[in-house]
Amino acid sequence: MQRLYLTHCTRIKQSSLKETGQKVTPDKLYIGKKIQRFMVCCQSAGVDWAIFSDQYDVWFPYVKHKWYEKHPNEVSDQEFKNLVENSARKLKKFSVVYFYGNHKSHYFHPFYKKIIDALRKRGIKIVKICHLDEIVSENNR
Repeated sequence: MQRLYLTHCTRIKQSSLKETGQKVTPDKLYIGKKIQRFMVCCQSAGVDWAIFSDQYDVWFPYVKHKWYEKHPNEVSDQEFKNLVENSARKLKKFSVVYFYGNHKSHYFHPFYKKIIDALRKRGIKIVKICHLDEIVSENNR
């Protein structure tokens, strides 16, 4: 069973990269405390993880992209469709995707619920998790 831990992106990014055009991995771009804790926890547990980017869809830790600014409210209908299609293609190899976030908070943008619902309709099994201690290594399952 192949699992993936996924969380949404954050607006808190490494500003020194903004004008450089330099491509970096998500752990170098996203510097917010919550997302950094997620990435460190996944790395420590040795699990597969990725970030859902409003710009780049599912962004795995070994892929490099440029700094961007894209708020969920700015995603057009066509962009949404492309994000869902590309994400479904990338996620279909995983038996289950654990989506980490505070799903009951106003901080969890409705856009991500819409993405989760659309991916589930595409046959992607997504389980919502709210706590970092729910991220456990394959050896402890």
